Amino acid sequence: MALIPYDPFRHLEAIRRDMNRFFTSDFPSLFGHMDDQHWMPRIDMHETANEYVVSCDLPGLERKEDVHIDVQNNMLTISGTIQRHHDVREEQMHRRERFFGRFQRSITLPADAAADNIRATYKNGVLDIHIPKTTTGTKKRVDIEFH
Repeated sequence: MALIPYDPFRHLEAIRRDMNRFFTSDFPSLFGHMDDQHWMPRIDMHETANEYVVSCDLPGLERKEDVHIDVQNNMLTISGTIQRHHDVREEQMHRRERFFGRFQRSITLPADAAADNIRATYKNGVLDIHIPKTTTGTKKRVDIEFH
C-alpha cells in the first residue's frame, strides 16, 4: 500500500461541485439522480429570436419509443427508459457507473413558449427540443393619460 501525503483540502473540489449542482438544479439532487431507480439527465436551455432550444444529454437511447416529451401547464417533462443489455454476470462486474433504467426531468418553460409545433431531434446522445415562441406574448406599451 502506497502512502499518500495528507491534504486537508483534496475533497473541497468535489463538495463545491455537489453544492453547485444542488443549488442550480430545478429539482435538487446532490448526485444527479433521484434514487437508485430514477435518474435526472442534465439539461441546457437557450433562446433564439423565434424559439427556445432545450438540449438534454441522454446517451444510450436505442429507440424513439424509449423517450417521452410532454408539455402541460408550461411544464416540459422528458421521461423514458435507457436499456442496457449485458451478458456480464454480476460477479464478473468490477465497476458500474453508466446509468440504465428510468429517467425523468421537468423544467418550467417561459410564459411565451408555445406548446404547439414543438420539434425534437436525437443525435449523438443529445435530445434537442425546439419550442417556438408565441407572438401573443409580446410586450405592449400602455399610454398613460394625465389629467
